[in-house]
Amino acid sequence: MPDMDLSCTVNGRPVARRVAAHARLLDLLRDDLNLTGTKEGCGAGECGTCSVFVDGKLVKSCLMPAGRAEGAVIETVEGLAGRGPLTPVQKAFHKTGASQCGYCIPGMVMAATACLRQNPEADLDEIKERMGGNICRCTGYTKILEAVEIARDVIAGRADASVLDADETLGESYIGHNVRRIDAPAKVTGRLRYAADMKLVDMLQMQVLRSPHPHARIVRIDTAEAEAMPGVECVITADDVPGKDGFGVFVHDQPVMARGKVRHVGEAVAAVAAEDLVTARRAVAAIKVEYELLPGLYDPEDALKPGAPVIHDYAPDNVVKHIPLRKGDIAAGFAAADVILEHEFGTQQVEHAYLEPEAGIAFVDHDDVVTVHSPSQNITHHRHMLAEILGLPINKVRMVMSPVGGGFGGKEDMIYQGMLAIAAMKTMRPVQLNFTREESLVASAKRHPSRVAYKMGLTSDGRITAVKFEMLSDGGAYGMSSEGVMRKAAILSCGPYEIENLQVDTRAVYTNNTPSGAFRTFGGMQAQFATESMMDMAAERLGLDPFEIRRINMYRAGSLTHTQHRLDRASLDQVLDAAEAASRWETGVPSVRGALRGDLGGPDTRRPCTLGARLAGGPATAAATEAAE
Repeated sequence: MPDMDLSCTVNGRPVARRVAAHARLLDLLRDDLNLTGTKEGCGAGECGTCSVFVDGKLVKSCLMPAGRAEGAVIETVEGLAGRGPLTPVQKAFHKTGASQCGYCIPGMVMAATACLRQNPEADLDEIKERMGGNICRCTGYTKILEAVEIARDVIAGRADASVLDADETLGESYIGHNVRRIDAPAKVTGRLRYAADMKLVDMLQMQVLRSPHPHARIVRIDTAEAEAMPGVECVITADDVPGKDGFGVFVHDQPVMARGKVRHVGEAVAAVAAEDLVTARRAVAAIKVEYELLPGLYDPEDALKPGAPVIHDYAPDNVVKHIPLRKGDIAAGFAAADVILEHEFGTQQVEHAYLEPEAGIAFVDHDDVVTVHSPSQNITHHRHMLAEILGLPINKVRMVMSPVGGGFGGKEDMIYQGMLAIAAMKTMRPVQLNFTREESLVASAKRHPSRVAYKMGLTSDGRITAVKFEMLSDGGAYGMSSEGVMRKAAILSCGPYEIENLQVDTRAVYTNNTPSGAFRTFGGMQAQFATESMMDMAAERLGLDPFEIRRINMYRAGSLTHTQHRLDRASLDQVLDAAEAASRWETGVPSVRGALRGDLGGPDTRRPCTLGARLAGGPATAAATEAAE
């Protein structure tokens, strides 16, 4: 289809542009008009970060063809306040601290504005319903909804507008006081620029060719057709890495692009920098890769079997990291137990789903310093790794942390910054790469899927005598943060409980699955899920109150942890008291107390503990057995 001429009104100003037939309204606003307050989070109309008004109606601009905006009146987040003071909605978002990473906030402000324009008297249920098309991954929504209610009351005249400007008087400390975020005005107005919002003169666009196979040897890469295309400035592969090709948080096992073979679906094989996005995508499609398929590993237990395919030559046993911890004599501890419980727990792979897909810009400045802007959560480490990759002294590499539109640990592991820097060095022009949501899902690290074989011995009065804890985690194709995650899982394996005899083993292994990396709690969640579940099962078996069994075993001031750390002041008394009160435990609320104590009936869904036996090479044991007298 041919390009078309478009005339419309945007934020009160007439706009005339020639737009491509495939362009979305979002592209017109962001690329042609530089109104980058309108974000792209999903490109599929699901997240609401691209919300704008079209002829007074709230619209997700990623779903609307630009051509349909002919003659329309469009209002973006930048147009709400214009150059004047913030609107009541924007002020309320500022007051309540509703903006955290801020990436979803322009869309949230637009949705809240639409809600209150349509019904200034909207109650909380209606506010939730009208804002249901917008997603936030940081706040839990409470402060966002609180902000909309405050703005509603001001707009409806039930509250004085001064409430939006009033700050709590600070005493000698900021602790315990409501202190406004200094970056909130830039977020609620859409002025804050994330990496995908940045525009530099003469900037190229990058696209990446990714592997369709989980494990394959690269026989040949033919880039000739792509390099010959008009508008293509460079095509890069692993052969273009000028320095040491290998990076990672703990073990440098990951190449900038696949070198010799691919190890997971979505791994970068080649990249193109071109004058525009369309040309870059066409060039990527023109690259020809010949693969020789290799047997793959998709289950962490299979990775440990004799004769299993080897993912990395340096680790013939496919083990990324094994963390063993020992304390006391577990044989004696289990012998002293009146009851022994065994169970297996599993947690799944989890996507971070930050609202901002990965993005970055690289350029070489006037002093030949390679500069990369990206939402990195580990900026100093990334800089040192990048210097080795580029073969440059550290003073010739600069990393700038752009605003992070949600991370949760997922942007701690470096993935794409090396490709950007190499392309910038080859072309001597700025290069930008913006992931699609699909790319983010397929290429970014996930929370480690883990299996825990747990054995716990207890006396009849609830005292833990021994624990054997074995965790097997799927590290995926590359090490990334696996070592640190396994270390933290081992440290937190047995929770805040004082146990004299224990044996802890945490292992991460290589597979051909998407790499696993840092995620909130960093291994602690998988471990604590198992430990706290075991505590509830033990309470049920022994007929004890779940709070009481925790009080019996918890750390107290003077306790020595299993990593030999003396706790001078730590105690769980106040935490348990608060949790018991908040859950209304003393009133016996069935939905809480009954669920934990197993009083709701139904079948026993516990599974036999077989993982520990498989790791040890022995027979499976029963789910829960009483120790012999």
